Amino acid sequence: MQVAQANAITGIDCTTYLVKDMDRAIKFWRDTIGLKPTMEYPGGAGAEFTFNDGTTFGLYKMHDGTWTAGSGVLFRVADVKAAVAGLKQKGVEFDDNGEIYDGEHCMMAFAKDSEGNSFILHHIKE
Repeated sequence: MQVAQANAITGIDCTTYLVKDMDRAIKFWRDTIGLKPTMEYPGGAGAEFTFNDGTTFGLYKMHDGTWTAGSGVLFRVADVKAAVAGLKQKGVEFDDNGEIYDGEHCMMAFAKDSEGNSFILHHIKE
């Protein structure tokens, strides 16, 4: 068993998206996607959603209103096809009408949140 060096990166604690409208963004991730906020920052500056494995997804609003779209978060789901179907019923926008990429090692579908950030529904094949 190797021991990690004290200065080695060992994982990701939190990944965040910038948002334009915090109330709208929290409503999307809470009511549409089904995540429960585990923390909301004072003054509407942000929110966090922590999963059972300890990883956290966060929303953050810049105090000066600066915003740029983010991408690259892959959210783990047990069934990509079912997740796409359920979220399409809730009005979530998907690239290529929710077409699912079925690769050798994983399945993915590409979507957008209420703020224009891209996210991926992802399942690793076993």
